Amino acid sequence: LASGGQRVRAQLALDAALKLDLPAPDAIALAASVELLHNASLIHDDVQDRSRSRRDRASVWLLYGDSVAVCAGDLLISAAYCALSAFTRTHLLPELFTLTHDCIAQSIEGQCADLSTSSRLGSDIGCYEAVAAAKSGALLSLPLELVLAATGFSQALPIARKAARAFAVGYQIADDMADIEEDVADMNAHPSTNILLVLQAAGYGAGAVAAARSMGVEHLMSAASMAEMLPGGSGDLLRSLALRLASHL
Repeated sequence: LASGGQRVRAQLALDAALKLDLPAPDAIALAASVELLHNASLIHDDVQDRSRSRRDRASVWLLYGDSVAVCAGDLLISAAYCALSAFTRTHLLPELFTLTHDCIAQSIEGQCADLSTSSRLGSDIGCYEAVAAAKSGALLSLPLELVLAATGFSQALPIARKAARAFAVGYQIADDMADIEEDVADMNAHPSTNILLVLQAAGYGAGAVAAARSMGVEHLMSAASMAEMLPGGSGDLLRSLALRLASHL
C-alpha cells in the first residue's frame, strides 16, 4: 500500500459518495474496501503473471516468495470486508457484501479467461475486449455500485457496470499501446494479449496503431456518455477520467 498508485477506485467511491451526500465515515469505509480489494488483485496478478515489478518496485512474490504473496493478497481481501463492515447503515450491509462478492467473482472470471486465452488469442478482437472488460471492469464498477446501492439508486447499477466495463477496455488499450515494446520482449515467456499484436494478427498491419487508437477512444467516449447518466453527478469523476484518457490517445 505504501508503494503509491493513483487510488482511482478509492477516488471514484469518495467522489460519488460526496455527490450523493453519503456521510464521510461511510464514504471512507466504501473507498477503503475497494482500494484494498484492488491491491489484493495486483499481488495475486503478479504471482500468476510472474511480473517482477509493480509501481517501480519489486513485486511481493519476488521479494518474499509465492506463499507469502498469496497470503498477503488473501489478507487484503479479508481486510476489505472488515473495512466495509464499518458502514454505519447496517441494514444495507447484506446488499453491499453481495455486490462486493459478485464483483470479485467477475474479476476472477476475467483473470481466469485472460490466463487461459493469452496463448491462443490470435486475431480475436472480441475476445480481447471481453477479457479486458471482465478482468478490470468489475473492480472499477464496484466503487460506484456500492455508493449507488447505499444511497437508494440501485436502479442505476446496470449503467454503472456498462460505463466501467467500457472504461476498462479503453484503459487497457491505452496501456497496451504504451507497453508494446515490453510485451513483445516478454512474448516468449508470457504470451501477450496486447491489442496491437491482436490487430496485427487480424491483418491490420501498419494500420494497427490507428485502429487501436480508434477503438480506445470509442470505448472511452462510450464510458463518458454512460457515466454522465448516473444520478446526482455520481459518475462525474469516471467521465472526467475517460475524457482525459481519450484525449491522450
